[in-house]
Amino acid sequence: MSFYSVRLSMPKPQLVALVTGSTSGIGEAIARRLSKDGYAVVLHSRSSVDVGISMARELGLATYVQADLADDADRVRLVQEAFAQWGRLDVVVNNAGISRVIAHADMAAATPDIWRELHEVNVIAPFRIVAEAEAALRASAAAGGPACVINVSSHAGVRPKGASIPYAATKAALNHVTRLLAISLAPDIRVNAVAPGLVDTPLTTDWTQAQQLWRERSPMRRAASPEDIAQAVSMLIESNYLTGEILLCDGGLNLT
Repeated sequence: MSFYSVRLSMPKPQLVALVTGSTSGIGEAIARRLSKDGYAVVLHSRSSVDVGISMARELGLATYVQADLADDADRVRLVQEAFAQWGRLDVVVNNAGISRVIAHADMAAATPDIWRELHEVNVIAPFRIVAEAEAALRASAAAGGPACVINVSSHAGVRPKGASIPYAATKAALNHVTRLLAISLAPDIRVNAVAPGLVDTPLTTDWTQAQQLWRERSPMRRAASPEDIAQAVSMLIESNYLTGEILLCDGGLNLT
């Protein structure tokens, strides 16, 4: 797998955040929010190299690294390159993930290959990235930095919902990994997750039934925007105390 990175000449920042899957959707909103919060941001995607480079130039204090998170060698290189950009890493946001839309009753369509594919990217990759970033995050904590990990999960990992059973199962696994890491890495590194419900992105534009559900049943009467999720991520990063939390961001739909 090819590996691509770009760095612009720029001053050394105070804080650095790596955001995976950050050239579109929720990841892009998180990267932009953290940039506004004063972080140097390491952008990442699997294939949208041109978009990543353009976004890095637009944000200013940002760099871009391309990597395929299904490949462990690429996962390792991603963290190494992120650290090498500025010699520190304070925050990791595991946003990248994949999904497959399969009716829950269609057992035959949820093949072992699909189970393995989703588990590799949605569960193993975030864990491996944290494992590779642990030393840098501990160094951040020793220097008084935020030293935290945010995993982007899904309400499908909390409730029996989701695009497919394999997808929902991977997000439930990610939630449990989040709690286990919060215990294992404390007190130096805090680990939390956000679990969005429906989020308005180009991918969900045609999800008419889901859109109607959120408009009619959720207390907030709408789906989330990517910026809503980015705000929640920023809040968890700013906290000096919360760890092991799965923050459900579904506009209160879980209450109904």
